[in-house]
Amino acid sequence: MAKEIRRCEWSNTDPLYIRYHDTEWGVPVHDDRRIFEFLVLEGAQAGLSWFTILSRREGYRKAFSGFDPGKVAVFTGPMIKNLLNDAGIIRNRLKIESAVNNAKCFLKVQEEFGSFNSYIWKFVRGKPIRNRWRSMDQVPASTAESDSLSKDLKKRGFSFVGTTICYAHMQATGMVNDHMTYCFRYGEL
Repeated sequence: MAKEIRRCEWSNTDPLYIRYHDTEWGVPVHDDRRIFEFLVLEGAQAGLSWFTILSRREGYRKAFSGFDPGKVAVFTGPMIKNLLNDAGIIRNRLKIESAVNNAKCFLKVQEEFGSFNSYIWKFVRGKPIRNRWRSMDQVPASTAESDSLSKDLKKRGFSFVGTTICYAHMQATGMVNDHMTYCFRYGEL
């Protein structure tokens, strides 16, 4: 008899979610372009479900030049206007303009710290925080670390980086291991 694979409850609703949960969510990310991708996607998610964004991820990759912050930082007014007509992404002017603004800020942080990775991982002292949640209702929406990250990003000019968005980013990029303790991924990470 095959052993049942146990996952975090949120991931059991759709094959796209299951694949994301099993292969990406909570895996430590140290590549600047991937970190930028998650910053853009988490900002786009504000007020929406993660599934809505995840199902448009390929559209975002195309629309935002493969999440190359150097390319996104130079998007002009006409390019932003074109994105407002792109059905492959969330067509919200503030979120699109935020992605362009954040790309500019991202490049400044890279210049100051050598990489965005070096900057962002200092908020968890260079290694993932390993929580021990047994149920989803134990998982906070924000923490002291996400508060600190949010405050610092805002000070540097970033937008759509509130503490809840920052905590979701930290979860997605493996700065925090918030898999449930019964989830097969918890022990793997």
